[in-house]
Amino acid sequence: MKTLRVLSVVLSLSAAVAVPAWAGVTVTSPANQDQVSSPFKLSASATSCGSQNVTAMGYSFDSSADTTLIKSQSIDESISGPSGHHTLHVKAWGKGSACVADVAIDIVSGDSSDSDSGSDSAIVPSSAASVSNLDAMSGWSATHDDGGPGSSSGSMTVVSSPSISGSSREFVTEFSNSGDERYSLSFSDNTSAQNFFYDGWFYLTSSSIHIANLEFDINQTMSDGDTVMFGIICDGYSGHFAYTANIGSAANPRPSHITKSGTSCNPRDWTQDKWHHLEAYYSHDDSGYITYHAVWLDGTEYTINETVLGKYDLGWGPTINTQFQVDGLGSSHATVYLANLNVSRW
Repeated sequence: MKTLRVLSVVLSLSAAVAVPAWAGVTVTSPANQDQVSSPFKLSASATSCGSQNVTAMGYSFDSSADTTLIKSQSIDESISGPSGHHTLHVKAWGKGSACVADVAIDIVSGDSSDSDSGSDSAIVPSSAASVSNLDAMSGWSATHDDGGPGSSSGSMTVVSSPSISGSSREFVTEFSNSGDERYSLSFSDNTSAQNFFYDGWFYLTSSSIHIANLEFDINQTMSDGDTVMFGIICDGYSGHFAYTANIGSAANPRPSHITKSGTSCNPRDWTQDKWHHLEAYYSHDDSGYITYHAVWLDGTEYTINETVLGKYDLGWGPTINTQFQVDGLGSSHATVYLANLNVSRW
């Protein structure tokens, strides 16, 4: 099934709701008023809408302006959503027709693959816009980070195993002299959001012994045209989490990684051949100062609560992108998998 993200509702939700009751969207899971844990299975189908053949389906939460569009007459996949009571809008489109079925659900914290009771995605308000399954989207790119040492190259593919909900993105990084490879995806052009919650699952193989650091980033062009750059690093050199900051100015930036004492993270210590859950909460103000609130690894919370300058005058157009970086240790290769990556903003 090919899934892609559209960043505005294809047809307005109000128009969809006006479709009469005979519109043909059938949702078999979840049932109305179900309590589910995130991620949960969405199964739905529609062959016709307003007497037109259905060409695409999709879903969104509450009043979110983000809709996941699926070019099929059925949906059968695991999706993620923020904790709390929500309305899941399951949609279908034919030529000039739109149909919708609304399902009331209660999303509770947790995942069937791990206990992870310490996660705190309940921070995300119900009004937040959430973009899920970013790992499955097309448009990812790979490039060597020339701000670091050595050289690197990377390749990616979507695979069926290992996975949590049917697929994951495989990152294969080759490097020499501890080179760093950065993988990027743009998924929005919103410039007004100031709060972000990053939520993804990572799987490391025996090649993790060759990984120095793993970096998990969100970058956003603000309304003033400058770019704010968030970065959380699992720093294998220090054995702690670190965060990125601009210790210069927007016009003359000096990017830096700052280690947070009292935290614990080293990718070479992560259990191999097992899914690990990483979450991070950060925000920025109108001046481009970032507050890194907290990060969670497999349910263990590490409080950061540090505010630093995070904006850069890069001349980018409106965008929000996510970046995942693999920093090599020595000269070798490493394979990492990413699944169920969800980014919420408000």
